[in-house]
Amino acid sequence: MNKYIPSTSKWVADQVELYEASGGTEGTTLRGLPVILVTNTGWKTGATRKTPLMKVTDGNRYILIASQGGAPKHPLWYHNLKADSKVEIRDGVNVYPMVAKEINNTNERSRLWKLAVEAFPPYQEYQNKTERTIPVFLAE
Repeated sequence: MNKYIPSTSKWVADQVELYEASGGTEGTTLRGLPVILVTNTGWKTGATRKTPLMKVTDGNRYILIASQGGAPKHPLWYHNLKADSKVEIRDGVNVYPMVAKEINNTNERSRLWKLAVEAFPPYQEYQNKTERTIPVFLAE
């Protein structure tokens, strides 16, 4: 395993630390909704990176939304997944090795986006406030 570099965002680093230190029993929600931890490899550093994301599922697959709150640029983890699609998803106490791929097929992306907005309605507000199309990944 490569060296872990915590997020420069304090709340993200704190949430990851709480989630992992508790073995997935604490830090598992954000705004009262469930979150997962996505572990991947940094595309520039080669270091291990960990990001809490809202939990959105499609059966036993996870939908990962690169919203960054509707910021004008994609989150850094977007570039990590484009460079190396292997991820580890921690969902509470369960950990799954998976492969994440960006969904560009219009119908499939639309279906997954709808599931994401149902799970976390602010995603639609984020899309409305940015010029970019927010990327949708499917991890399985």
